[in-house]
Amino acid sequence: MTDRLPHEKGFHISWDQIHRDSRALAWRLDGHGPDNGAWRAVVAITRGGMAPAMIVSRELDIRTVDTISIKSYDHQAQSEAKVLKSPDAQLMGDGTGILIVDDLVDSGKTLEVVRAMFPKAHFATVYAKPKGRPQVDTFITEVSQDTWIFFPWDMALQYVEPYRGTD
Repeated sequence: MTDRLPHEKGFHISWDQIHRDSRALAWRLDGHGPDNGAWRAVVAITRGGMAPAMIVSRELDIRTVDTISIKSYDHQAQSEAKVLKSPDAQLMGDGTGILIVDDLVDSGKTLEVVRAMFPKAHFATVYAKPKGRPQVDTFITEVSQDTWIFFPWDMALQYVEPYRGTD
């Protein structure tokens, strides 16, 4: 291990990349739901799971979409996971036929909380780190545990001076 801060080993994801990877996640999930291959609903883990969940629900033509809000980060510091908002209880049941989508599984603590609530749901993330992988049923890309992922909704484009100036 090094003394690097989390953001110093960064993996920058563009809007195009998250769109491509979320579509790939949808393709991987297509036909694997318990109802003749169909899923009953998509639940996004807010906030990071909202964009991937929207893309997955569009690609799989799933019209029922809800959210669960879990807070487990204060900026870049991980804290104890806390449920701020639960999805509709009637919709969820034990989770059978429900696709729970997030952008990333890091330590797995967030998904562990949600899995305890809905043990029969299918958990899908776009990106996965090794510590959290056991909590995910389906994912697209694995990244190292010490990589900090910069998602497009956390970034802003701005002009940067060239290294050697503008002469």
